[in-house]
Amino acid sequence: MADDEMWDVTDIQGTPTGTLHRRGDGPVPAGSFHIVASVCVVSSTGRVLMSRRAAQKDYPLAWEFPAGSALRGESSRRGAVREVDEEVGLVLAPDDLVLVGRVVEERALFDLWAAAVEGEPTPKIDPEEVLDAEWATLDDVRRRWEDGAFATPWNARFAQLWDVLITRVAEVRGAER
Repeated sequence: MADDEMWDVTDIQGTPTGTLHRRGDGPVPAGSFHIVASVCVVSSTGRVLMSRRAAQKDYPLAWEFPAGSALRGESSRRGAVREVDEEVGLVLAPDDLVLVGRVVEERALFDLWAAAVEGEPTPKIDPEEVLDAEWATLDDVRRRWEDGAFATPWNARFAQLWDVLITRVAEVRGAER
């Protein structure tokens, strides 16, 4: 996560406006957005991969699905794949991602994707980004969310996308077999 990281500024539909924004320069301008993408990685056992944010990050030690901002010129799908590789060392193909949904946040368009993997590969975490990662059931994820263990932005994300997430997890798991 470098401070020279550049994001495309988008409109509410996610279309780049031609303006760039440097990470660390405060929020994107009011009425504008940047793309944040996340992946719910689904094992063939039906469990999903949660990661715990490193202590030096915003929302320290909170749980989430691997996520981050799409970089300049990068689609949501490609940004999601890159973030999963960087944070937990799992390589996914962009075409393997299935969109769960988009949440319009104050200054970000948050896209949640689901993707299946065979087995439960051991995460190779980036200690700058992630303290820990573990495979858990969706019931475990929901319990942690309801107990306030997930990073605060996930409250609205799960509130809007939870039912669709359950459906997409079943779909991608079924497609993997």
